[in-house]
Amino acid sequence: MSPQRLTGVGADERPLRCLVTGATGYIGGRLVPELLAAGHAVRCLVRSPGKLRAHPWAGRVESVRGDVTDGDRVGAAMEGIDVAYYLVHSLGTGSGFEETDRRAARLFGERASAAGVRRIVYLGGLTPAGVPERELSPHLRSRAEVGRILIASGVPTAALRAAVIIGSGSASFEMLRYLTERLPAMVTPSWVSTRTQPISVRDVLRALVGCARLPYDVNRTFDIGGPDVLTYEGMMRRYAVVAGLPKRLVIPVPVLSPRLSSLWVGLVTPVPSAVARPLVESLRHEVVCAEHDIARYVPDPPDGLLGLDQALRLALNRIRDADVATLPDSVRGTPRSSASVPGAPSDPLPTDPDWAGGSLYTDHRERAVDATPEALWRVVEGIGGENGWYSWPLAWALRGWLDRLVGGAGLHRYRRNATRLRVGDRLDFWRVEEIDPGRLLRLRAEMRLPGLAWLELRIDKDPAGRTVYRQQALFHPHGLAGHAYWWGVSPFHAVVFGGMARNIAAKAEASASAVAVGPA
Repeated sequence: MSPQRLTGVGADERPLRCLVTGATGYIGGRLVPELLAAGHAVRCLVRSPGKLRAHPWAGRVESVRGDVTDGDRVGAAMEGIDVAYYLVHSLGTGSGFEETDRRAARLFGERASAAGVRRIVYLGGLTPAGVPERELSPHLRSRAEVGRILIASGVPTAALRAAVIIGSGSASFEMLRYLTERLPAMVTPSWVSTRTQPISVRDVLRALVGCARLPYDVNRTFDIGGPDVLTYEGMMRRYAVVAGLPKRLVIPVPVLSPRLSSLWVGLVTPVPSAVARPLVESLRHEVVCAEHDIARYVPDPPDGLLGLDQALRLALNRIRDADVATLPDSVRGTPRSSASVPGAPSDPLPTDPDWAGGSLYTDHRERAVDATPEALWRVVEGIGGENGWYSWPLAWALRGWLDRLVGGAGLHRYRRNATRLRVGDRLDFWRVEEIDPGRLLRLRAEMRLPGLAWLELRIDKDPAGRTVYRQQALFHPHGLAGHAYWWGVSPFHAVVFGGMARNIAAKAEASASAVAVGPA
């Protein structure tokens, strides 16, 4: 996605100085690189500047430590700013979140006015037409109130209102993802029949960046949504199709209250109940755009706004592309997101919550090896084929036989070179996906599985200069069958993967000892 297409800003217009609050959040973390790509200077107001270091753009922005409820910090962050983005809210922080949001919005508007900021841009929630505000969920009611406070601040404000945002990391999308993937049949609350108008994160960011250039007399709300209007049940069914899952059986029942629904979501998915509850409460009413006036100022792209299916494909694309190269070593056997280096708004970010991005199960093993990295690499590169997999041969043979039984490759695709591997080489029921000689071998499984699997063998050195062998098996489950598969085989991991790590280390140490002793 080119910056020109996203922003619609001409090259002859001077860059703006932008303040972004919530830069470690879902939208803020994706907005910053888009503003930078448009040529703007960016300052981030964050409570923990250290969290920004995980982003590749961290060195290109100015960070100010502070909270939106701290007037002095907000005032200092506003100095010299043209456009201030308000992307924070107190969702999931407790019963007093409405008062916290109200106070923070007033302070933000006052400090922006005092500093001479020329525009505020705010992203809130789409509210249902014709429903009295007192009947709205506290979450939607608060988001609407924040928009009104900013519009009344005296600083021209664009308050964008969106319903469900489709992108990996969005709380609404993650709830949709987990419910659909984990439940092939579900008894659901009546809110699954409520109509909504989802929008892709790409189009949300495009509108946010474009709003920086709005005429100064524009001070109002804008509804933003994608081209599709459908029920939450319809979104689940469309997700299943795009993700390649079997057709889902959905049976709505009218008896589940928002509180019980949020507990149900918390049981089925890793989305915290404190986050799920306000989202569920927001789905009680129909949220469909009443206007599309934003297009007068930020024209739709030539090929139109993204439809739901295309937005879903983008949200699922990263894990399907097997981009696990930058998965942090801190992942230790729990399902979490793939923390890939971001390349597009729909990609996961390092600061996304652990429950975002879909499940990625891992088995990590690590051993110090009394051998040189070169000796250890010879063992790693010689794996498979006649050398085997260095652990429980019967288990590997059984897995290969079962794979052949269901039409897979089994263990009969021997390596073409006994000592050297190249990217693309077949290695029994694995394929070499990446190789960095002396350091890394990553294999992608081609056996029949209800998901995607990788085996990563890495050689490093610790601070003391010792050789360290790191081994990581990764599995991205496909539907409920994938989760059942992982937990069904996980009891054997200690024997299979644990033995593999021990025996590879022992083989390298034995080879090193033999070389040291020399011939008798």
